[in-house]
Order: sequence, then C-alpha cells, then structure tokens
Amino acid sequence: MKMLFQKQVQFTRYIKTNAGLKEFNFLKINNTISPTFAIDVSDERGRRHEFFVINEGDDWKMQGKDLPHWIVEAELNLLDAIKSEEN
Repeated sequence: MKMLFQKQVQFTRYIKTNAGLKEFNFLKINNTISPTFAIDVSDERGRRHEFFVINEGDDWKMQGKDLPHWIVEAELNLLDAIKSEEN
C-alpha cells in the first residue's frame, strides 16, 4: 500500500495595518476543492478574528463575517504574502 503525504503549509507574517503592526497566522487547508488559507489575527483587545482566503481561478478572495476595517484594508498585503509563499 502506497502512502501519500501532503506538506502542511503554515506561516506567520507581520503586516502593517491602520491599527498598527499585526501578526497574521496562515494555515493552508489541503482537503478543499480549491486552494484555501485560514488566517487568524488578534486585535488590540486580544480578540481573535478568523477568516478564509480562497483561490477562485486566478484570483484570491477573502471570506469572513464582520471583519474589522483594518483587516479589509490589509487585503492586498495578505494576498501578496500568500502568493510569495506559494512560489
């Protein structure tokens, strides 16, 4: 019987947002139809915000409910971090 292993991709990036320098944690989810990253970050009060970035064709799209404006404003930097890790 042949075993097949997939490498788990997990990394952290510090990204400057309107709220300051934030630590974003990325985890690639391998068991989905299209490439997906789960991202979490904490705000200044220690609350965790979790959302997904999903590959739809040639573009990556953020999906999450009630995301603070500073996360939405950091979207381009988040997508750049994913693209640089994928290459």
